[in-house]
Amino acid sequence: MKKALFLDRDGIINVDKGYIHKQEDVDFIDGIFDLCRAARDKGYLIFVVTNQAGVDRGLYTEKHVEILHSWLKEQFRKQGVGIAEIYYCPHHPDFSGPCSCRKPEPGMILRAIDEYDVDASGSVMVGDKVGDVQAGRKAGIGLNILVKSKYSDSMPPEADVMLNSVSEVYEYLRDRL
Repeated sequence: MKKALFLDRDGIINVDKGYIHKQEDVDFIDGIFDLCRAARDKGYLIFVVTNQAGVDRGLYTEKHVEILHSWLKEQFRKQGVGIAEIYYCPHHPDFSGPCSCRKPEPGMILRAIDEYDVDASGSVMVGDKVGDVQAGRKAGIGLNILVKSKYSDSMPPEADVMLNSVSEVYEYLRDRL
């Protein structure tokens, strides 16, 4: 079984500007490529798991999301990092009802675990919302890290640690992976 680093997208990979669906709106978070290279060097697969309710809200289409995600994968490749897969949930409960893939539900993470033979207990989830670490906990992820943000300023019970930035996550994990 393989270990994995699961990353939320908006707020962890790129600055969260709300409903990003175009590459010109992407500003990468400081430290994200260092974090991913460290995980890669330790043999971790890298996955992105992201809620994209803008699809259900009619703000953009799944095609927009897929084009952006293809571009994101290319940007990571240019940094020497391969992303195994980007999973996204296009749903919003107010529009299409509940689903098993929208975080805090663990559907996207469980799918990656199943499709890539991932050892959940040896894996890491990094997110900036409580729902990210709740999804990680529900999926059996061994280490769930919450990055402080406008969405979370206190540590919930589902988080194993709370840090101030992605750069701090890199420093924290560098010798722990």
